[in-house]
Amino acid sequence: MWDLQDTHIIQQIESLLGYSFKDLNLLKEAFTHSSLSDDPLHSNERLEFLGDAILGAVICEHLYRRLPHRLEGDLTRAKSDLVSRRTCASVARKLGLTNFLRLGKGMTGPRGLPRSVQAGLFEAVIGAIYIDGGFDAAKGFIMGCLGPVIETYKLDEPGDNYKSILQHYAQERFGVSPVYVLLDEKGPDHHKCFESEVVLDTRHFPSAWGVSKKEAEQRAAYNALLELGLLDRSARPPQDQ
Repeated sequence: MWDLQDTHIIQQIESLLGYSFKDLNLLKEAFTHSSLSDDPLHSNERLEFLGDAILGAVICEHLYRRLPHRLEGDLTRAKSDLVSRRTCASVARKLGLTNFLRLGKGMTGPRGLPRSVQAGLFEAVIGAIYIDGGFDAAKGFIMGCLGPVIETYKLDEPGDNYKSILQHYAQERFGVSPVYVLLDEKGPDHHKCFESEVVLDTRHFPSAWGVSKKEAEQRAAYNALLELGLLDRSARPPQDQ
């Protein structure tokens, strides 16, 4: 368990981060998990909260500038992927930050350190750098870590992903998932057609028909995205499957 007197370890961490702290107490706090302290105020939870917000702002600005012809739904989906726990945890591991996390006993199970703890460490480091060096320093660190990820990220054409786009938007804006309601079905068993609608919060959107329940839901999601202004009317509707 390292402390502020362990200058060699601190130098190692700063080398991994590419950033030298003026206030080393912030560095220690960022790497201190709540399992090590009786008082959560002496852990990295508050820095994690702040870092999460800074990370989101930096990624949103970058996507806004990089994808000027994409609508909100596409940007929301990309942002959700790029700031996900999966992505943040992966970056923390690749940088080697988790090797220096100050943990209490019993935190590392058979499957290793929980992803949420790894992701929280990365966000806490962002928060610490922001407090210590300002927004530009935090932005530089974030883009240094996630720049290569962003450049290789494939933002697919909507096509078959209308439900995914609507899901991300609904979670981001309302904190709920869209509900797909089967309204009707017609035809013989071997050639049925299905009618579905989307209900988001309390709002009902135009229904749609499809030759399968999946296709009907995709088309209903397409209609909802059009109504919400998240999809250009030139976008192609889901194709028959």
